[in-house]
Amino acid sequence: MTGPDLTLLDGGMGRELQRRGLAAVSGAWSAAALIAQPSVVREIHKDFMAAGAVVITTSNYAVVPFMLARGGLEDRMEELLLASVRLAHEAREEAGRPGVRIAGSLPPLAQSYRPELVGVPMEIEPLYRRIASVLAPGIDLFLCETLSSSAEARCAAKAAAGFGKPIWVSWTLDDEVTGCLRSGESPGEAVAALDGLPVEAFLFNCCLPEAISAALPALRAATSRPVGAYANALTGFKSDYEIGGQSGDGRETPAREDLGPEAYARFAQVWRAMGADIIGGCCGIGPDHIAELRHRLA
Repeated sequence: MTGPDLTLLDGGMGRELQRRGLAAVSGAWSAAALIAQPSVVREIHKDFMAAGAVVITTSNYAVVPFMLARGGLEDRMEELLLASVRLAHEAREEAGRPGVRIAGSLPPLAQSYRPELVGVPMEIEPLYRRIASVLAPGIDLFLCETLSSSAEARCAAKAAAGFGKPIWVSWTLDDEVTGCLRSGESPGEAVAALDGLPVEAFLFNCCLPEAISAALPALRAATSRPVGAYANALTGFKSDYEIGGQSGDGRETPAREDLGPEAYARFAQVWRAMGADIIGGCCGIGPDHIAELRHRLA
């Protein structure tokens, strides 16, 4: 915790790996680091904890079949999921922070930010359940994250619900700052779609901080449970975006130059005033940003 009843998350693993020299293996993006650079993954976890994070997320965002297939790694999914959990545990032990919680990521199974590509429940729920079953023994909670529609979120949360772990659900918002999910659904509709599932917290992530500021009051009004936010520091995603830092025209999504630690922390202070209980960062938000959050929000 930092400040009264505030939980501080880590920042974005993928862009931090890139900053530290990760070379993607045949399009496998951050999944490649679990094979080629596990020590760097471990160090990033430690750096986020040193900055003040009390929840770190396993580095398995890209450990899904369609991403692994790009690198010819599709038969290594369970191995890489287990590696992501092991590295988080090793980092926590080396950092001497036994109280830090490890969140297991349940990410989009197709392209991120593309609600039209989510798939149907009968196809994606079993895959979410398969991923959750591997992560569950070694994590403290599930983080169903970067979900672009209420249907995608319900599939992930429903799959996670069978393993007796706390579940947090986080949606990504329209970069046009409409206050809605990328599917066009409102925060209230998204929360209502999870009725009957044991979700402990609702968040927004991996979108413009301005989009979170526009949508967070509606999320706070829709639930009495904890809410939170962890934005990215990117310029926004095109409608034809492809995961791995590439848009459909092959160009990397640029980082913003106006979201250094102090500027990002000012957004976080607004979210805190709006009722956010959980705050961290996503793509492009590094340990220095988290340290500034700890300083500003303590």
